[in-house]
Amino acid sequence: MSNEIVRIESVTQLFDAFDFNKPTHPLIGVIDVKKIDELPQEIKSQYEGVKMSSELYSIILKDGDCGMHYGRNKYDFEEGVLSFIAPNQVITSNSHTPSTYGFMLVFHPSLIRNFDLGKKINSYNFFNYSTHEALHLSKKEENTLIDIVANIKTELASNIDKHTQEVIITNLQLLLNYSKRFYDRQFITREQHNSDVMSKVEELIREYYDNNLQVEQGTPTSEYFAQKVHFSTNYLSDLLKKETGKSTKDYIDDYIIRLAKNKLLNTGFSVSEIAYDLGFNYPHYFSRMFKKKVGESPGEFRKKTIH
Repeated sequence: MSNEIVRIESVTQLFDAFDFNKPTHPLIGVIDVKKIDELPQEIKSQYEGVKMSSELYSIILKDGDCGMHYGRNKYDFEEGVLSFIAPNQVITSNSHTPSTYGFMLVFHPSLIRNFDLGKKINSYNFFNYSTHEALHLSKKEENTLIDIVANIKTELASNIDKHTQEVIITNLQLLLNYSKRFYDRQFITREQHNSDVMSKVEELIREYYDNNLQVEQGTPTSEYFAQKVHFSTNYLSDLLKKETGKSTKDYIDDYIIRLAKNKLLNTGFSVSEIAYDLGFNYPHYFSRMFKKKVGESPGEFRKKTIH
């Protein structure tokens, strides 16, 4: 397998790679996933095991029983699996059992650049989730999204006029908003699992400081804990926020503040010494974070509380 990365720069280039007809719109296209599975083996074999990256956003719905693997997790909805891929992510195409239905919707960032969706697209964190964090849909949810994509396909098949782009983007944003709702449902239906993750994160933060890892590695990062619990950074943060209203960074900062308060009240260390002991390279970063969280500087907190 070559380490070379195949780069796709446009919707047209992607369609050409699969030997499909030229898309009717240069910035967005919808492919029936069954057509990909029905491609001649000589075309499919060109991409099996190949690393690929594109400048496109991709939304892919496949049959939940199509043989694709999403980690070792057991999921509660198996009808359909919805995956999201942001531009410039590197993925590897592997062989799998053909899907009985589904779609692959791709669009270039230029499509939404001058619309409200262009400003909001980064708020849809699921474009940066890992493969095993895909959205698993009920049949009703699946049909809702398939209907929206059908609207987009109908619009693409019609004569392009001055309303075409706005109608397409309206449906695209509706698709993303429903997906956001369904992800919220997924967090809720896995409440016990989420609770276990929360407990694990709290344990890991405590162990980090108990083992003095901050001395060499600095204050812990969201990425560190996400790797420890085998989630992407965005997925873990969204999971915690859904359960507690706090992101992973909030969890970390709150724990640091508790440690800082204890040291301020029960030791004679200076504020700078406490900052270094907590893993901050620069004391003023610590003081700024403390004041933001507590409402007063570390020195003010110590003086007011002790006296």
